Amino acid sequence: MLIIILAIVIALVAWSLHLMQEAMERREFSLMLAGTLVAFSAAALVGVYFLMGNYLGYMTRMSHPPSYEFSYYDVQLMSFDQSTN
Repeated sequence: MLIIILAIVIALVAWSLHLMQEAMERREFSLMLAGTLVAFSAAALVGVYFLMGNYLGYMTRMSHPPSYEFSYYDVQLMSFDQSTN
């Protein structure tokens, strides 16, 4: 999935640079604005990808509650407590 998003971001940045280059040649503000908006959308896509990755990782950890099984150490503590009483 990362490769697909990386390819989309690279394409958006290339398109943004092309729009800005055309804006400089034609002296048009609207093309410069469009290029800036496309660059911001590429940055936002990367930001959302990382935020969602962190959120999904958090939710995955939450869906698997920790197990509270007795370990060997706990059994030894319980047997020690019973032997001292």
